[in-house]
Amino acid sequence: MKQQDGGLARTQITLPSVGEFFSPTGILAHASGLQFEFRPGQLQMALYVEKALIEGSHLVVEAGTGTGKTLAYLYPSLRFSLITGRRIIVSTGTKSLQEQLFYKDVPFLESILGPLNICYMKGRSNYLCRQKLQDIHPVSLSGAEALHFKIIEEWAKTTETGDRAEIAALPEKSTLWGRIDARTDACVGKDCAHFLDCCVSEMRRRAAESNIVIINHHLFFTDLEIKMKAPDAAVLPAACAVVFDEAHELEHIASDCFGVSVSNRRVEGLITDVRKGTSDADRRAEVAKVAGTVVDRFALLWAAMPGKKEPSRIVFDGRPEFIVVRNEIYSGVLSALQLLHRVLKSVAQDDESVTSLVQRAGQLFSELRYLVESTSDSAVFWIERRLAAHGTALNTFIQATPIDVSEILAVSVFETYDTTVLTSATLAVQKGFSHVRKALGIAEADEIIVPSLFDYPKQALLYVPKDLPDPRDDAFFDSAKAHIAEVLRICQGRAFCLFTSYEMMQKMHLALKDVLPYPLLLHGTMTRNELLYQFRTTPHAVIFGTSSFWQGIDVQGEQLSCVIIDRLPFSVPSDPVLQARVKAIENSGGSGFFDYQVPKAALALKQGFGRLIRSTSDRGVLVMLDRRIQHPYYGRVFLESLPPYQITDELDDIRRFMGVADSVVIPKHQCAAAPEMTA
Repeated sequence: MKQQDGGLARTQITLPSVGEFFSPTGILAHASGLQFEFRPGQLQMALYVEKALIEGSHLVVEAGTGTGKTLAYLYPSLRFSLITGRRIIVSTGTKSLQEQLFYKDVPFLESILGPLNICYMKGRSNYLCRQKLQDIHPVSLSGAEALHFKIIEEWAKTTETGDRAEIAALPEKSTLWGRIDARTDACVGKDCAHFLDCCVSEMRRRAAESNIVIINHHLFFTDLEIKMKAPDAAVLPAACAVVFDEAHELEHIASDCFGVSVSNRRVEGLITDVRKGTSDADRRAEVAKVAGTVVDRFALLWAAMPGKKEPSRIVFDGRPEFIVVRNEIYSGVLSALQLLHRVLKSVAQDDESVTSLVQRAGQLFSELRYLVESTSDSAVFWIERRLAAHGTALNTFIQATPIDVSEILAVSVFETYDTTVLTSATLAVQKGFSHVRKALGIAEADEIIVPSLFDYPKQALLYVPKDLPDPRDDAFFDSAKAHIAEVLRICQGRAFCLFTSYEMMQKMHLALKDVLPYPLLLHGTMTRNELLYQFRTTPHAVIFGTSSFWQGIDVQGEQLSCVIIDRLPFSVPSDPVLQARVKAIENSGGSGFFDYQVPKAALALKQGFGRLIRSTSDRGVLVMLDRRIQHPYYGRVFLESLPPYQITDELDDIRRFMGVADSVVIPKHQCAAAPEMTA
């Protein structure tokens, strides 16, 4: 069923055509303050986007770094919406990219075209709940929270959006924000005293009047999942088209959003809200007693969960046997939740603010039963234990993830919207899109690969050592350590060392920190933003990082002159979701390794290596320490998916490429210490 997209007013269009806008002599070329460079690929992509919108078709675009893909989809989308009065949603991979689009790219377009009707939406947890802020008693707050309260209270008087991102002075880890954000759990809707000045309601009003609504993938799929269960509860306005930027993230994010998860953190959050959820002192004591029972029963359940009590992911198989063997514990949890639900429902008759707690308790009960008792073969059920953000405590998650999201997306996205545009710098494997189309359920779509402006053969050198053992060999570490040290000396630091596991990252950092004179920054010792700040401002710095540093980072110039990757980024073979997907492919006659694992790893490798060349003046060295990239059977998939780098197995070629006669070691006194962070 197609979306009904809203009835926006059409505009007397004065915008130039797509061809005129992007031409060498067009309005973009004459934009004040812009160093314009005509990009044939940008124009080509923009024309394809316009064609898809006009024809109501789908489009898959790999747009190489430097193409200018944001304007290539944003301008034709805006022009189409103004002409037709039909709304378009633009969805980005992360909130930071969403903010960059809204606060950088949209103002740039407005500087050329005048005021535009474009807004952005985020998930409810990003917005202030004015009622929760009003209910806070400042005298009960700790020192840090009291300070944060004053900051938020002053900001709340003037904000028009209620978006936390506006408060630069509020620390990312503030514990207060989670108590006053606008998550649905405590929302009473139209019964709220602040309904008329509600930040979420205002966000919805702006979206309903906008030609373009900028969101992120998590919000899109979370809203889609809500819409499938209760259409009237959806947040996003109707639209005729969706543009997915950073579309390589879609399968992973959709899997998360369509999955089910019960954890000790979720239970603790519910119980915390339950204990302060009623104003009646007598009823509060009754509720607190039942809440304590829930906590005690869940503690027994977490301890009874299979697997080692250490960070891990395991398949939750043998669930029928678990119910039998642990029946007393499991039944005790269900009984406690039922009692809590019953008591809260009774309280809600006199106190409507408790209604949301009733719903949360009921949902927790039904989702726990699904996770433990379901016989569905369309999902994989698994247990994860993660270290808490601070300290050594473990959080336990019982989860269910769809094995295949392609059928869900085929119906709910590609058959629902007239047009979808999927774009990223990394979508194609061996110059084709069969992997992404199969994973996402795209039956029919136009396809285009827009080449990058970069001259990769001249700007980048790929080094694959010829004498390294297999990464699975015990001798690999010492040999890799020697190669990393030598390459870092040649490049004078200025590198990202990217690893596929925390264990290898930490071990290599420890082995090299006293061997090299450069500042070696370690992922996990501070936030990613703080780490990047230190890297950018510290001469000859090196970052040792894992997955979050493989994408979404843009460091231009010689400060980043080298990217080293320890091994091909295959997913961990024991990962429950990977195992289930590989098994499903093989049961249908395919090869889980060649049809799924290799393409996924190839796209991840493109992302990692893509950190190096970010402008036409960048140049540097790429190092792959895993010789399997040259494997006669599957290595070519990786090499044919990468840009056309020069390839060598000689260190002397790196020295010549970097313009040094020999390995250069910068004396310690010339390597500035990493600067202190300021608030």
